[in-house]
Amino acid sequence: MAAIETTSDSLLALDIGAITTRALFFDVVNGRYRFVAAGSAPTTASAPYHNVLEGAHMAIDDLQRITGRRLLADDSTVIIPAASPGEGVDGMVTTLSAGAPVKAIIIGLLEDVSVASARRLVESIPARLVDTFTLSDRRGVETRLDTLLRLRPHLVIVTGGTEQGASASISRLLEPLRLALRLMPQEERPQIVFAGNSALQERISAIFEDTAQVWLAPNVRPALDEEQIVAAHTILARALREHYIHSLNGLGELDTWSGGVTMPSVTAQGRMVRFLSLDDPSKGVLSMDLGASSATLTAAFQGHLYPAAYADLGLGPQAAGLTRGDPYALLLPWLTLPLEADAVRDYVFNKPLQPASIPLTAEETAIEYAMARYALRQATLRMLHGMYAQNERRAPESLPPVEPIIVTGSVFTQTANLGRTLLTALDGLQPTGITTILLDRYNLTTALGAAASLNPTLAVQAMDSTMFIRLALVVTPLSTARLGTPILKVQLTDNESGETIKGDVKQGGLAVLPLAPGRRGTLRLQPLYRTDIGLGAGHKAAYEVSGSALGIVIDARGRPLHLHKDMARRQEMYKKWLWHLGH
Repeated sequence: MAAIETTSDSLLALDIGAITTRALFFDVVNGRYRFVAAGSAPTTASAPYHNVLEGAHMAIDDLQRITGRRLLADDSTVIIPAASPGEGVDGMVTTLSAGAPVKAIIIGLLEDVSVASARRLVESIPARLVDTFTLSDRRGVETRLDTLLRLRPHLVIVTGGTEQGASASISRLLEPLRLALRLMPQEERPQIVFAGNSALQERISAIFEDTAQVWLAPNVRPALDEEQIVAAHTILARALREHYIHSLNGLGELDTWSGGVTMPSVTAQGRMVRFLSLDDPSKGVLSMDLGASSATLTAAFQGHLYPAAYADLGLGPQAAGLTRGDPYALLLPWLTLPLEADAVRDYVFNKPLQPASIPLTAEETAIEYAMARYALRQATLRMLHGMYAQNERRAPESLPPVEPIIVTGSVFTQTANLGRTLLTALDGLQPTGITTILLDRYNLTTALGAAASLNPTLAVQAMDSTMFIRLALVVTPLSTARLGTPILKVQLTDNESGETIKGDVKQGGLAVLPLAPGRRGTLRLQPLYRTDIGLGAGHKAAYEVSGSALGIVIDARGRPLHLHKDMARRQEMYKKWLWHLGH
């Protein structure tokens, strides 16, 4: 994943998802870089093509039809660099979330120290942890060897030992892996990432020099009270890229066109989120991608990144992890229609067989969005647990203040019902304070994160353009008052017309103040009964605000959110909330 130190006037970003492949085109417009157009096609990683290159060609063909620009040469290669103003591009990057989840094994010393950090490292990519070997593991060498040969992991993460710490114990733990590699065919050997005591790097390289590719990463646990996941994640992303180049037909050619700038989508997303977090030190930034292959949440606070990708919570082949339990019992708290248990189970169990299918009836839509809310809630709680685990603080059930929240994923982008999109995001993420919800219809955040490797100026300028749909400015007042009690006085004045809207917001309710996109207004908030709007109990505030598709949304339903247990009551409230949002 080489970082090419150059700049380009035009750029093609190829995003290969589990279901859809997108070709995104950026160019200079009126002296600034802008997102111009997007083409799309089904991803062809699986049958009948088994080659991601086919889907890439179709997506680029679609982009050529939209823009009238010739991007593919007669031999079906991308024209790089641009041959003329209407032909070719000056650079290309590729991001990837397609392919089966990576099977990972952790080898480390102590379960509560380096292995715990290694688990969080695994959670930073779409991977499935299939086993862990530690010092306390009582399995013998033969049993561990059999386990490795049976599971055939794609990735082995070796960690353990603080800096200048243990060394002999790690070497003993690696013996079964060394033997297993010699018994595996060359093409089935895993990528090995060593993220332990840096004093052992030369020894680790020597142990595996003739059997597997070893990636040397910074120690994930350099001290007992210190953890560094992001630096190791960067190396892990390179190992993941190498794995997919060997396992996905056609990706090697796309990587060549991209000059080596091919990276997992979660890594590219994290680059952009970290950059955005530097703009306002008082708040973090959150990007969420609920896709078919995984649920990805990437948060950053003052440049500190927390990437998380959960392969068991995607809405496609993994069906939001629901197939491992009783789907009806897990989804019941999130359903907004009274449905038969068998109907819910049938839909969930059939989803992995047809991951590209879309809901066609009101009943199917209710199940699909219940799955989305369940997956988002589980992903949020897991991410918060990972963020607070090292300092031994109990993880909160709600997000800390973030601005903005960027949401993407087909369940959000392939619908015209923006109210349902916003409600699903609010129910799953449950943000606090005051934040803006942005809808990224084309997954441009990921594309620009990868583009920053090739052209940082493009990434900065294109992000400043109106590339997102501004769904709403959301205010979340927190109060201990009883349901139905007024907890917040609101006043919104349109700065152009002078029109003013006033009202009280009650505990448990959801209110909307209309302010159209392009309009500017002044929002005044006066909490009652020590209600907290993110500034401390009882503190009032006034803000200059911008309009959005759904206006200013006051979500006073409480954190954590508890939906009514009675289905009829829950259905009634959900319809009321959608009505408030204009849908």
